[in-house]
Amino acid sequence: MAFVERVFSGVQPTGNLHLGNYLGAIVNFVKMQQTHNCIYCVVDMHAITQGVEVWGGPAELARNTREVTAAFIASGIDARKHIVFNQSQIAGHAELTWIFNCVARIGWLNRMTQFKEKAGKDRENASIGLYDYPVLMAADILLYRATHVPVGEDQKQHLELSRDIAQKFNNDFADSIRGHGFADGLLFPQPEPLITGPATRVMSLRDGTKKMSKSDASDNSRINLTDDADTIAQKIRKAKTDPEPLPSEEKGLEPRPEADNLVGIYAALAGISKQEVLTQFGGGQFSSFKNALVEVCVAKLAPIASEMKKLVADPGHVDAVLADGANRARGIADETMRITKDIVGFIRPR
Repeated sequence: MAFVERVFSGVQPTGNLHLGNYLGAIVNFVKMQQTHNCIYCVVDMHAITQGVEVWGGPAELARNTREVTAAFIASGIDARKHIVFNQSQIAGHAELTWIFNCVARIGWLNRMTQFKEKAGKDRENASIGLYDYPVLMAADILLYRATHVPVGEDQKQHLELSRDIAQKFNNDFADSIRGHGFADGLLFPQPEPLITGPATRVMSLRDGTKKMSKSDASDNSRINLTDDADTIAQKIRKAKTDPEPLPSEEKGLEPRPEADNLVGIYAALAGISKQEVLTQFGGGQFSSFKNALVEVCVAKLAPIASEMKKLVADPGHVDAVLADGANRARGIADETMRITKDIVGFIRPR
C-alpha cells in the first residue's frame, strides 16, 4: 500500500530551551510545515525516564511542557494546520510500546549507545524506561504511521531501530495483516530520515569545543529562548573569542572554535553561508562583528522571547492548543491501535 506521507518529530520538555535547540530543530520544524503534513509532539513520557532530579518533578514537567509548546508557536509553527500535542494524552503511545517490546529483541537494545551514555557507569541503577526509550520512540513514530522523521546524529540509531521493529512486525504478522485487508502485508512503513540540510551545531559561548547546553553551570554559556534583548546583547559581547581578526576564508576558522561558532550562529540566523559572513566581516575585529551579531540575534530571537512570555503567562490557552492537537492526533492513533490489535489477535468491543 502507499502510505500517506507524514512527518513526526518530538521534543523533550526538559526546560531552558536555547539557541542550539532553536537552530538545530525548531527552525527546521517551521520550514517543514510548508511542504509536509506534520505532527509535532512534546514527548513528556520520555522526559521521566531519568531520575526526578533530572526532570524536576511534576510542577516542573508541566511548566516545561507548556514552555516547549509556547516555543513552537512563538517560532512560527501553525498549530491549526498541523498537530501539536503532548505525548501522554494519547494512550496509544504506551499500548503500542508494549506490543513493540514483544517484537524488539534484547540484542537490538543492548546496542543502543545513548543508553550507555546516559546511564553512565551505574547502569544497574538506571530505569527500565531509559533502557526501553528507543522502543517508545518507535511507537511514537509508527503510531501515526509516519513516513519521515527529522533526526540529528544522536537519534539516527533510534530511527534504525524503528525501521527494524516495523519490518519485524510486518514479517511476524504478514498473514494476519493480509487477512485484514492489506494485500502487500505491510501495516507499518519503514520511516525515512528527513534531510533538512546541514544542521547548525551551536557551541557554548564560553567554550567553542562544547555544545551549548542547558546543564552548563554558567548561564552566559547559552542564549535562552526566553532571554530579552538586553540579556542577548550582554551574553554575545561577553562571548569568548581570540585575539586575531576574523579570517577572510572559511578554512581559517578550523583552528578557532570560538570564532567558528559565532560566525556559524550569524550565518544560521541571517540565512547565509559562513563564507558570505567572512566576505563581509573578514579582516575586522571581533568587537564590530559582535555588534552585528547582536543585531541579528535580537531581531530574530527577541520577538520569540516576547511571544513565549505572553503564551506561558496564559497556561489555559497553551493547554487548549495541546488538547486540540491531542484530539486530532487521537483520531489517527486510535485507528492504528484498532487495526494493530485486530492483527495481533486481541479481542476488543465491536
